[in-house]
Amino acid sequence: MKRDPVTEPLLTLTDAQVHFGRVHALRDIHLSLHRGERLALVGANGAGKTTLLRLLHGLVPGSGRREHRPLVAAMLFQRPFLLHLSVSRNVTLALWLRGVPASERAARAELALRRVGLEALARRPARTLSGGQQQRLALARAWALQPDILFLDEPTASLDPSAKREVETLIEQLAADGVTLVMSTHNLGQAKRLCTRVAYLEGGRVLADLPVDQFFDLEQPPPAAAAFLKGELPWH
Repeated sequence: MKRDPVTEPLLTLTDAQVHFGRVHALRDIHLSLHRGERLALVGANGAGKTTLLRLLHGLVPGSGRREHRPLVAAMLFQRPFLLHLSVSRNVTLALWLRGVPASERAARAELALRRVGLEALARRPARTLSGGQQQRLALARAWALQPDILFLDEPTASLDPSAKREVETLIEQLAADGVTLVMSTHNLGQAKRLCTRVAYLEGGRVLADLPVDQFFDLEQPPPAAAAFLKGELPWH
């Protein structure tokens, strides 16, 4: 049967498992991502959100099956990793690593910095930027790669409210371009605002995977998910 490239998933995990020594970090993960989806991963600390992001990105090994179409992926961390280089060079280096021809790098970097409002700071050392500016630079670097999927690991957790709003706006703009987003977050309001789908993790398992409106309107969510949604601490 001929596959439909429009409906075929970009990436699929089937019965995925991840072990770190004796620690079973992820168990029995079945997950598919389609173009244009915006998936929030929620759950308590230690539930497996970051490990799942890294497995989807191919940064950690796991058992089971990981299948994907040819795609470009980028990842944004809570604290962006920036080199001791200028703002512009942090972007052009990523383009070099991606194999973008030298003749295109400067223009693509300039366009990406303009997109996030940092073009005036292109020559400034990247590590002298504020926290919000650093995260915007990390987004520019990711966007310059023209990714199919962008993985975000609590991208606004360490930012003040103003910087958080700026980064959220940029994430929304990336999603509007058709980029598939997978984001771990403890901010349930953020999940509602930015995502179309929510997966709840507990103990390395996905216990619920639903459209965002259905997830927050569940009459009988899993008990741990109900406690999480109410903001209750697990040890209570």
